[in-house]
Amino acid sequence: MRYLFIVLIAVLGAISSAVAKEVTVPYHGITLNANLEQAGPDWQAGPVVLMTHGTLGHRGMEIMAGLQGLFAERGISSLAINLSLGLDNRAAAMYDCATPHTHKHNDAVDEIGVWQGWLQGQDVKQLALLGHSRGGNQVARYAATHDDPAITAVFLVGPLTWDAHYAAQAYSKSYQTDLQPLLTRAEKMVAEGKGAELMADVDFLYCPDASVSAAAFLSYYASDENMDTPHLLPLLKVPVTVFAGTEDTVVEGLIGEMEPLADGKQITLVKIDGADHFFLDLYSDEIADVVAEKLGVE
Repeated sequence: MRYLFIVLIAVLGAISSAVAKEVTVPYHGITLNANLEQAGPDWQAGPVVLMTHGTLGHRGMEIMAGLQGLFAERGISSLAINLSLGLDNRAAAMYDCATPHTHKHNDAVDEIGVWQGWLQGQDVKQLALLGHSRGGNQVARYAATHDDPAITAVFLVGPLTWDAHYAAQAYSKSYQTDLQPLLTRAEKMVAEGKGAELMADVDFLYCPDASVSAAAFLSYYASDENMDTPHLLPLLKVPVTVFAGTEDTVVEGLIGEMEPLADGKQITLVKIDGADHFFLDLYSDEIADVVAEKLGVE
């Protein structure tokens, strides 16, 4: 009984040492928010993982919240950001498809930078970047253009891959509509200085019959080789680890694209058998173990 009591006290002590709180920062007239998970009172000593969610998602998604908890158990603090997607102090919930879409894919790059600045303002000296799905591509874009010694590692979980032909096929399969006429229409509007104007009843990302600005539509669907995350990886100057689930049907072909790039040093591919796109439960544990190892946290 005394042994069980000691174990219980130890467990409760480990739990209570982790502190979660919402933090906010001003940005271009709106407020950004994030969830900070402090692994201990000296959390600024690092490393701290700066985390970005996937398409139209949020900081409280199961994969984000789960990883934050697992990191805290391993003594790693983390900041899971809520991309604004053009909204003020956006709630930690999936983007409402009925809300007009004016956000752009690359908006996330600037917002990641704002949050890195906030962390460094808290005296964090060592941080790692992590992105899931589309967030993986956005993190890779940020890391490719920000050579900062504070960033010591990049972790990409099921990151976005892209091919123009496949993208057109996937759009047609999802919505029984050709993508090219919509791209042509959006390109014309942008060329005429009407990029902010809305296109009504347009199928967009996960949202059928949405209202989408022409500029927003182009940012997600126009031909751009940098949408293919493996294409970006040779540009990164810090070690990058890519997690790929063998049962991922959302980002297909990731393992095949990554295998020729992975040298086990600068670029590491971790294949997780049985994991789908969201890497839940024990698959998240495997990710957390690898992150802790790469960051030198025991």
